[in-house]
Amino acid sequence: MTVKSYRYYDLILGAYVCVLLCANLIGAAKVSVVTLPWLGPRTYMAGVLFFPISYLFGDILTEVYGYARDRRAVWSGFAALAFAALMSTVIVHLPPAEFWRSRQPAVEAMFGNTPRIICASIIAFWCGSFVNSYVLAKMKIWSNGRWLWTRLIGSTVCGELIDTALFYTIAFAGLWTLGDLVSVALDQYVLKSLWEVIATPATYRIVAFLKRAEQEDYYDRGTDFTPFSLTA
Repeated sequence: MTVKSYRYYDLILGAYVCVLLCANLIGAAKVSVVTLPWLGPRTYMAGVLFFPISYLFGDILTEVYGYARDRRAVWSGFAALAFAALMSTVIVHLPPAEFWRSRQPAVEAMFGNTPRIICASIIAFWCGSFVNSYVLAKMKIWSNGRWLWTRLIGSTVCGELIDTALFYTIAFAGLWTLGDLVSVALDQYVLKSLWEVIATPATYRIVAFLKRAEQEDYYDRGTDFTPFSLTA
């Protein structure tokens, strides 16, 4: 059986993994305050400002190439995050050179996330990404490919809900009060979901370009939606 090759799939996959690594390594290193109209100052981890881009990639991959090829991208991202977490732990625990000892606390602050937060981040990403891809693929079939905006936004709303709920529950339940946990998680969820709404016009153009360039517009009829496979 001949496997169809694509011009841009590998580039999108690489960009997708890059965004994930930046969101979890760079974004997790700083907590910022963003002032929103009518809501005032809100506190966010900096990675929240660009982590939602990974959902845009997931939408594009599923819409153009299908669930199975997005599934491979999710597993690639999962492996990259797991490896980055392992390397961060190793680097933090390596004994510092004598002249570096004064800088060791900064390294620990930047890369010394607790195992609980690391596990929360990876599990939430994995589950949320598959929910996002599944919902989009099913909505595309139900709508016969019409109303792209409904599945772009609908799938992200579902995926981000699972991602946010899992991350904050696993990472902070029992450490924060229930009120603080719900308040921060809700803020993060709303901001990440708004990203999809704002980016919808750009996503339309990218999807249209890729469908023409790749001569592909995949419908997941008959697809095995198990996440535990790398078959494309």
